[in-house]
Amino acid sequence: MTKIRIGIVGAGHMGQRHAQILARDERVHLAAVYDIQQERARACAQACGAEAVESLEALLERVEAVVIATPNTQHVEATLRALEAERHVFCEKPLATSVEDAHRVLEASRRSRSVVQVGHNRRFAPVYRAVRRLLEEEGFRPHAVHAKMNRGELLVPPWVGDPSVTGGFLYETTIHMLDLLRWWFGEVASVAVHASQHEYSELEDFSILLRFQSGVHATLTSSADASWHFPFERVEIFGAHATIETQELERLIYTPSARASPIRQEFTDLEEEWRWGYVQEDTAFVDAIVRGQPAAVTALDGYRAVQLVDTCYRAARTGEWITLSP
Repeated sequence: MTKIRIGIVGAGHMGQRHAQILARDERVHLAAVYDIQQERARACAQACGAEAVESLEALLERVEAVVIATPNTQHVEATLRALEAERHVFCEKPLATSVEDAHRVLEASRRSRSVVQVGHNRRFAPVYRAVRRLLEEEGFRPHAVHAKMNRGELLVPPWVGDPSVTGGFLYETTIHMLDLLRWWFGEVASVAVHASQHEYSELEDFSILLRFQSGVHATLTSSADASWHFPFERVEIFGAHATIETQELERLIYTPSARASPIRQEFTDLEEEWRWGYVQEDTAFVDAIVRGQPAAVTALDGYRAVQLVDTCYRAARTGEWITLSP
């Protein structure tokens, strides 16, 4: 079997994680690693049996597919250059940190025959897949949603508090929940937001109202300075005398009727890379390449997530309901 040659662009925490996972996939040859910090590239390459290279161009010459795990604001250039070279691309979230740049990548993906997948790992997490099964297979009819996705701080590592690196707090953390809600409930029709600034140099506490085209409405709170109080990630979905609740990525509690006892599913026994969906999303990327199929999380999905973040920031600035364009 001919193995797919894959390269890692960005050998930080997420680049190393993807490298470790892909190196175990029998269909993959992890061929090259590039990072502007060459020592870090060499360490990652040595750990995974790859070659450390000194430029993106050198990496693209050696591979058929790339995993882009650079800082958020550097995703666009690397993705576009990979697509120009006709390489398959897995781009960590966010696809971009502006709607304009996200649209550039979307259009480039449409012109390309390459697989383009965006790293919204929550879609692959077992707890959230179980929620989707309840919504689809059990006939749960959602009415309203309350969700939160907090960070304890923006101090460690230091770059998470630097908008020039992250694009802003919503791009670094909250975009995961916005994508997840869209995956469950469909397109968002309109958004209203109140936000405030306290500890950092950017807006850091958000109260978001979402109206979906399906009729579902949701509240989403997201704080950058909440302390690491468990669960810092939580969803409650309310239906006809029924509730679906998640606590972190560790458990799901389903109450199917007014007088029913709660049904619990635990995911704490899973290793973190499985519980958080990292193995599954990397496997899905390789599957799409091997089978010649579209990615599980497409460039359009990535664009829509960026569009939602941009809309939230605009709504926070204006104090008005904003309708999303198709």
